[in-house]
Amino acid sequence: MSDVVIYHNPACGTSRNTLALLREKGVQPRVVEYLKVGWTEPQLSDLLKTMGLSARDILRERGTDAEALGLTDPQTSEAAILKAMTENPILVNRPIVVSAKGAALCRPPERALDLL
Repeated sequence: MSDVVIYHNPACGTSRNTLALLREKGVQPRVVEYLKVGWTEPQLSDLLKTMGLSARDILRERGTDAEALGLTDPQTSEAAILKAMTENPILVNRPIVVSAKGAALCRPPERALDLL
């Protein structure tokens, strides 16, 4: 299955474990190091729609400036969170895996199995 994509951060243990699990299952996904290539708002919006999640649902708070930027405030709009994520890709939780079956934030890594 070569139509699998993983939005990956090699410094993240969960992301590394998800990638290893995919490869263990014989899948050689296209690896996108999103911290290097970044995100666009349309790209993130499409992923969120496919996952059935909001930007707030995939906002990474731990180890980021999310709180200092006011992104954890319940009054902060989805548009503002999405914009912040495109400006600072570390704010997107990882890994996100995409296949013909859909997309998911794979925390825990085993969630990726549902996409195979």
